Amino acid sequence: MELRELHAFVAVVEEGGFSAAARRLHVSQPALSQTVSSLERQLRVKLLVRSSTGVRPTEAGAALLGEARAVLARHDQALRTLARYTGGGGGVLRIGIPLEFPSRLLSPALTELTEACPDTRVEARHLSTSEQLAALHAGELDVGLLRERPTGRELDAMLVNRERLGVLLAAEQAAELATEEGIALDALAGLQWVAFPRSDSPAWHDELTAILRSHGLDLGAQAPEGQRLIAEVKLAAVSAGRAFALAPPDWSQPIPDGVAWSPLTGHPLVRRTWAVWPADSRRQDLGRLVAAFEQPPGD
Repeated sequence: MELRELHAFVAVVEEGGFSAAARRLHVSQPALSQTVSSLERQLRVKLLVRSSTGVRPTEAGAALLGEARAVLARHDQALRTLARYTGGGGGVLRIGIPLEFPSRLLSPALTELTEACPDTRVEARHLSTSEQLAALHAGELDVGLLRERPTGRELDAMLVNRERLGVLLAAEQAAELATEEGIALDALAGLQWVAFPRSDSPAWHDELTAILRSHGLDLGAQAPEGQRLIAEVKLAAVSAGRAFALAPPDWSQPIPDGVAWSPLTGHPLVRRTWAVWPADSRRQDLGRLVAAFEQPPGD
């Protein structure tokens, strides 16, 4: 069991349903349901009973509820106890990083942090936006790099990067469709979008799909839950000539001969990344890292 799973379970019971709990935790309802179902599979016991009036715990769920609250309270107490040792720098700084975050921003920031706070050890984890939000609320991350800005007062956020996305296509297709300004979104009609699961970053996914549909693109079925949209998946999908994928101009992955990247005419797709951290954090090393990111984001 992980702390985020216990947080999710407790929130569902306390809120009496998945929708309210998802809003409380700032995650999508499908992602929350998947987390609780995973917990039930791990424990091999049914924890919740769903009905038209809401959700209530089973006998086993009620037993876990008391234990989960005790574990979470003990965890919070441990963090408060250790805060006096980490407040001035030192200890472990846990950072959530999304796929495709540019090294031109991350490496200098981490270098500056190392020079300013040599006693701080960085622990980085590749997580989706939804996973990072859940981990931040569970106290399992100190700062995350998210594709959407969270709501509420529990977290502070700062825009650290803005990328104009281009398109990856089979090289022959790109040559046919490209103009001097790039490739128009409308020209991609008939091709399948190699998408990430909506539960990874609901707001960013919805923004993307709205723009793509407004240009006449048929997006087809949603990407399956749990699918990681890594570089190998994008390149394999577009090389056959029936799909397109999105990528920034400074994509760190080598592009094979059979695939080409092109800018999109008018730059209609802009991907933003925010640094997000607990609003009540007083860690000086966290402050130095956030300050290192603070720069006018590129267009």
